[in-house]
Formats: sequence, C-alpha cells, structure tokens
Amino acid sequence: MGEISSALLVKPGSKLKLADIDPEATPGCASKEEGQARLEKNINRLSVLQYLLYAEGRRSVLAVLQGIDAGGKDGTIRKVMSGLNPQGVVVTSFKAPAGEEKDHDYLWRVHKAMPRKGQIGIFNRSHYEDVLIVRVHNMVPKEVWKKRYEQINHFEEMLHESGTEILKFFLYISKDEQKKRFEERISDPERNWKFNIEDLEERKHWDEYVEAFEAALEKCSTSYAPWYVIPANRKWYRNLAVSEILLETLEGMAMQYPKPTADLEKITFE
Repeated sequence: MGEISSALLVKPGSKLKLADIDPEATPGCASKEEGQARLEKNINRLSVLQYLLYAEGRRSVLAVLQGIDAGGKDGTIRKVMSGLNPQGVVVTSFKAPAGEEKDHDYLWRVHKAMPRKGQIGIFNRSHYEDVLIVRVHNMVPKEVWKKRYEQINHFEEMLHESGTEILKFFLYISKDEQKKRFEERISDPERNWKFNIEDLEERKHWDEYVEAFEAALEKCSTSYAPWYVIPANRKWYRNLAVSEILLETLEGMAMQYPKPTADLEKITFE
C-alpha cells in the first residue's frame, strides 16, 4: 500500500474514534504545491486505466463517497474524475427513497445502480444512509438497523466476488469547517442554491452522526470493501487522497488488453 492509503485505511476489525483524527492533516504529502502536482498526474493516469478497464471488460470499480453535509462529495467527483471519459462513468446520487424504491428492500435501488463490467461507478451517498440518517432519526427500530451492518457486508462481499472492486471514502471535516462552508454558501450568490435550511437542523445532530459514522466504519471496513477516512478540511488534500487510492486500486488490478479476435498479420486492405 502507498503511504496515503495505509495512513487513511480503517483496518478491518479495528476500533475508531474520529476525535483522534485531525481533519486538517495531510499524511503522505508535504505541501499543497506537491499535492496539486501529484493530483494532475493521477488524473492523467486514471484516464489511461479507465480505458484499460473498459477494454478488458471483465471487472468494474465502485467508489462510495459519504460525509457529513458540506464534506465535499460533489467537489471530489468534479475534480478527481475530471479526466475520465463520461461514457464509462456512472454517477448515482442517493436521496430519500421515493416511489418504487419504497416498495422494495433498502438494497434494491443500490443493486440497480451498480456499474456494469468495464465501468467506474461513483455513489454520492449510498446504502450507508440506512445505518446513518436512519439511525440518527430513529426511522426504523434499533433491532432493524443493527442487522444492516452484517447485511451490507454480505452484499458487498457478493459484489466483490462478482468482479467489482469497492472503495469507500468518508470525507471528514470539522464542525468549524462545516460552519465556514455553510456561511460561504449563504454569502456567495452563485452558491446560494446549495444551501438548504434543513442542513442546519442536521447540524444539531453532529455528535449522533459522528457515532453513527464510527459504527459504520468499524463494522463495515473489510478486506474486500475497505473504508478510508479522508481528512477533508483541505480540499486539495481530499482530492489527492481519493485520486491516489483509486489509482492504486486500479493499478493493483493488473488489467490487460484482450487479445484480438482475428489474426492481424493476415489482414490486408485492397
């Protein structure tokens, strides 16, 4: 593993206290200038590997982005994935279940959104909402959501065994940083639309969300679907960390171009 991925990995079976993690930290990178230069190289390399993933056509990659409100999920997608071919990327944003989704189990809509072989899938929020907001707001009884950690692990194990590499990123910002970002949304006319008054209500549950995230990270970081806690106060480091972990994963898949279906040496053109 690289220095960044090993520093940010939630080791399976370990205990986690988010209070012990500094959201301003930049492990594995000495400066913003270095980080931005590395990010640009990573974006270029990701483009090459995405093409190889598509050409091989045997496996897929899923990147799950979770975080407290204003954690930077949209910004991460916009920057880190900027060099990818849109034809090979599927971005799914999960909101409160509605319509047909409410008539099925909580994993149904997630399974429907999984990337096909050769694609990279990105989840902006995910099935983890069913052990986060559902837990914080008591939407279902405790005996129901407590079972979901194991259900999610089995679900992700099945996906992995079916050829999907799963990476999960928790974008971790401080409460002060969240306040700063909310204030920027209010003061900037071009960003007013991003502010939702409900975000202030959710902010009142900060401590409960921290507990819910800690439980999800501890119980659902596995060898086949690891969680990474990304210190996200510094946007440039957030982007670098996600790009390096994604790049490292794709490189580790040892993908190969398929052999041609015809004997190319015998091909002639009149």
